[in-house]
Amino acid sequence: MMTKKTELDRSAIMRSVKSEDTEPEMAVRRLAHRLGYRFRLHRKSLPGTPDLVFPRLRKVVFVHGCFWHGHKCTRGDRTPKSNRDYWVAKIARNRERDQRNRALLHDQGWDVFIAWECRVKSAQFKDELRAYLATPNDAGKRSN
Repeated sequence: MMTKKTELDRSAIMRSVKSEDTEPEMAVRRLAHRLGYRFRLHRKSLPGTPDLVFPRLRKVVFVHGCFWHGHKCTRGDRTPKSNRDYWVAKIARNRERDQRNRALLHDQGWDVFIAWECRVKSAQFKDELRAYLATPNDAGKRSN
């Protein structure tokens, strides 16, 4: 049986959640590097501060945690039992912000790829990332 966390316990847990250098992000970095691509990390001058930036290709990769960004998978499609209203609103705000940042990046001529936490270790992910990076950027060719 799970015991209810105290406010201090919950605060410590939330402080330990990282936003950079997470395990899925490190896996995507290693894979991109093995595929022969070089990149910049967390470029703050771009909307949303993408996790990996490929300046020459005008492509970016966001590595999203399924829970935090509301992915429709078993890991992301769940809501905590306590403080439910807060979490539903929080994840909705995250999704809206992500959508806004993707649109801004496209408007600036960047292609965007979302690497979901649940997909990073799948057998197909390597092929998906390779195909994305090898395909010419078409974001800059959109009519405004």
